Amino acid sequence: MKLLSGNSNRPLAEAIGAYLETPLTKADVRRFSDMEVFVEIHENVRGEDVFIIQSTSSPANDNLMELLVCIDALRRASARRITAVLPYFGYARQDRKPGPRTPISAKLVANLITTAGADRVLTMDLHAGQIQGFFDIPTDNLFTGPVFTRDIAERYGEDKLVLVSPDVGGVVRTRALAKRLDADLAIVDKRRERAGVSEVMNIIGEVEGRICVLVDDIVDSAGTLCNAANALMEQGAEQVSAYVTHGVLSGGAVARVTASALDILSVTDSIAATEAMRHARNVRSISVAPLIGEAIRRISDESSVSSLFD
Repeated sequence: MKLLSGNSNRPLAEAIGAYLETPLTKADVRRFSDMEVFVEIHENVRGEDVFIIQSTSSPANDNLMELLVCIDALRRASARRITAVLPYFGYARQDRKPGPRTPISAKLVANLITTAGADRVLTMDLHAGQIQGFFDIPTDNLFTGPVFTRDIAERYGEDKLVLVSPDVGGVVRTRALAKRLDADLAIVDKRRERAGVSEVMNIIGEVEGRICVLVDDIVDSAGTLCNAANALMEQGAEQVSAYVTHGVLSGGAVARVTASALDILSVTDSIAATEAMRHARNVRSISVAPLIGEAIRRISDESSVSSLFD
């Protein structure tokens, strides 16, 4: 087994390598002066089972191109099997046509990865489960449920705990986590009465005097999350925290979280932390290196990945 890392999230790749007790393959992944991607692998990979660890986070297009060029380099170097490990799958939010003359970019990216020469894909908490079907190669979608369950139980216990979905679309995800923790469920129903008018938040469920934990897969601008936290506090919640898999946190999102009613925002290291995230008083990171590392080991050993979540 060989592990190869792009430049998108080197710390996570090194942590996965440490978990597997496997050093990262020596390679150059750099740019020409005109910013074209250049890849050169300095170890023999002929006949090897190779895993490329690369999140397609910001800058998404550069990191995606790095992944594709790495796959091509390995294919031409006669690797036996190439697995693209995407802790964060970019373009996942464009999984359907929300209006006329719009793309389904998630399918396009799936086609690019397959055409480049990947034999299988390993990713985590896809924004929409049906994206697995966009690939014509085996695709494993890991869930952060076990990681979040353990951390929430250690920090908050079960007394007064209620898990909250920040919108109707995330109810299935939140319910699954609530079932693991034997906790109650609440839902934030957000509505925009008309264009230009701020959202009206209605809380479905009992949150007064409770410890509320918001659960989501992606936090980008953090507007919905912060508004939901404020609405929960207005409804009498004792404390509001959030657990989100992918901390995109673009633009002024970190400042927005810092100024919000959120006690703590916990995100995984599927995306490399920015300087602002590292210095924010109420943003913390949870490592998913053991989860991804164990999945990689099981794929290499041809054993069950789904049993990780039993």
